[in-house]
Amino acid sequence: MTRAVLGLHIGGSKTHAVRSDEGRRGASADGTEITESSANLSSVGHQGADAVLRRIAASVGGGVEAVCAGAAGADTPASRAVLSALLTEHFPGARVEVVHDTRMVLAAAGLDAGAVLVAGTGSVSWGRSADGREARSGGYGYLLGDEGGGYSVVRDAVREALREYYAGLEPGTLVEALMAATASADALQLMDFFYAKPEPDHWAKLAPLVLELATEGDPAAVRIQAEAAHSLATLARQVLGELGLDLPLVMAGGLLVNHQQLAGAVARKVSLEDPSSVRILTQAPVHGAVELARQLLHN
Repeated sequence: MTRAVLGLHIGGSKTHAVRSDEGRRGASADGTEITESSANLSSVGHQGADAVLRRIAASVGGGVEAVCAGAAGADTPASRAVLSALLTEHFPGARVEVVHDTRMVLAAAGLDAGAVLVAGTGSVSWGRSADGREARSGGYGYLLGDEGGGYSVVRDAVREALREYYAGLEPGTLVEALMAATASADALQLMDFFYAKPEPDHWAKLAPLVLELATEGDPAAVRIQAEAAHSLATLARQVLGELGLDLPLVMAGGLLVNHQQLAGAVARKVSLEDPSSVRILTQAPVHGAVELARQLLHN
């Protein structure tokens, strides 16, 4: 007899769900896999999250005995309690756990102890030692932190545009590309657009443009990438400094997974002696939520 579990990765822009039946080989190969719009409470509110979770519940079917949701921004007991209540409503009778998405990454890497560095729209590092101690750095949102994340990278590029403009310089390659991507006539209009639509997700989508130009050697983009790498490495080293520098570090999030040069720079800064102790997550983080849901069945 199989026992069904559900893993959820609730990000700022989408929700990834995977159902797995105990006894089958591999959640991604044999389980139901769904991508929906975001069920993040801070992004879409209670009603929006409720609607997304209702659609997911209908798609994955009944009989789910355990649900684990790894959610960006699940930082407080209150936010986790609200999401847990919604999940309990849509998956009646199931054991439910809501965790911060960094915990899901560690499980997806097959580790019980280690550190995690996530860089997507924002940035955060978290870790757990073999004796159960935990540490965290960053993840405070774009107004208070998220250094080295996608939004921060693009904000630095906008600042570069303004620096060149007020210095009386012709726009460099990076600034020209950024203005073309935003249909801005000049740096001042780009600044107006930045303030008119301040949502982090909107601007973080342009971070690959900056990082790709860095790989081509554009000086401004190279400088911005170096600053991002320094900021991300600082987050990771703070966590490792608290828990033990011998712990492995797993890097995840689109900015690190998809941009080898940035990831390599961070690895070198975090572990000068042995950058190979830093690894990139090789499967979708949601599979870590599936593993944590499985553990709920046996606890």
